[in-house]
Amino acid sequence: MPERLLTRAFVAVFAANAFQELAWSLFLHFPGYLHELGADEIQIGILVGVTAIASIVVRPWIGAAMDLRGRRQVIIAGNVLHVAVLALYLTVTTLGPWIYIVRILHGLASAMLFTSLFTYAADVVPASRRTQGIAIFGISGLMPIGLGGVLGDLILSGGDFTTLFITAAALAGGALLMALPLRDVPSTDSAEKRRGFWASLGQRDLRPLWLAALVFSLSLATFFTFLKTFVIETGIGSVGLFFAVYTGTAVGLRLIAADLPDRIGHKRVMFPAFGALAAGFLVLSQADGATDMAIAGFLSGIGHGYVFPIMFGMVVTRARASERGSASAIFTAVFDVGTLVGGPLFGWTIRLGDYRAMWLVAAALVVGGTTTFAIWDRRAVVGRENVRAG
Repeated sequence: MPERLLTRAFVAVFAANAFQELAWSLFLHFPGYLHELGADEIQIGILVGVTAIASIVVRPWIGAAMDLRGRRQVIIAGNVLHVAVLALYLTVTTLGPWIYIVRILHGLASAMLFTSLFTYAADVVPASRRTQGIAIFGISGLMPIGLGGVLGDLILSGGDFTTLFITAAALAGGALLMALPLRDVPSTDSAEKRRGFWASLGQRDLRPLWLAALVFSLSLATFFTFLKTFVIETGIGSVGLFFAVYTGTAVGLRLIAADLPDRIGHKRVMFPAFGALAAGFLVLSQADGATDMAIAGFLSGIGHGYVFPIMFGMVVTRARASERGSASAIFTAVFDVGTLVGGPLFGWTIRLGDYRAMWLVAAALVVGGTTTFAIWDRRAVVGRENVRAG
């Protein structure tokens, strides 16, 4: 019989992540608030990306703290900070220095929660069903993306961004309550020597995965940074429509076939999934109506549905058990790098060309990055096996 996935600990961390991710997902509409304050595409890209600066800087500490002190302390501290910083958005009324401070604090909270909750989930799922378990846990992050887009549309249709910020803070408070019962899972490899954060960063068979994660995160920056302004400028579809189809597709795949990568091989699923993501960008580059927006959401949802859990599962499997926190911190930090670089980069692409050019550049990035990963990872794995054999 396969080992059990839905344990009490798994359900608890799933619920905690769902609440905090729903609070985060309401900020899919935040570029619209910046637009109201007078920000252009480049400023929006910078303000969305500035949260990543703090997230990247703090990641080594988060990884070390989780490996040495456990996951729970980071989870609770991150939730407390999250509630506080979302309340601070009520004080943001201009594009002055204060908004940058709030965005940096938001980045700190997000880094702590994203890293610690996913690492905790990897701890409690059976190793033999790791990718499947991570994929199912990831539903707690995907569902809020779709719900956040729709809920944000509803809030803003009858209210304003003040209501949206209050709602987000309340949801973050719910996440804190859900996280309180969590208890750390004892390590089964406590005798293994821990090399540290930077050793994990340079580990030969992990480096290609950092590249794949960077390509994926850069591509996602187009959705989470500029989809709102794309809809505003072109009048095509809506944020809620795209993310409802996007997350519905990804969640459906994970509910129906989450075990597929574990059964037939990770890369056999990951490469077609990257191809679907690239196809989604191509559809957006030619979109002229809501139907095209829905098709793009469907294709992109296929990509996200499989790419993220496969990559994270490979990271957890290849990393030393004593360094799993550090490896998870690096993996999640790469997504902050993608946000930091992708926001301004694609903002300039829009400025120099248009939104069509941005979607085409994103498609080319995915194709080129995936090809490079495939070649590099094959050599890295062969090199690792040769070292072990020697």
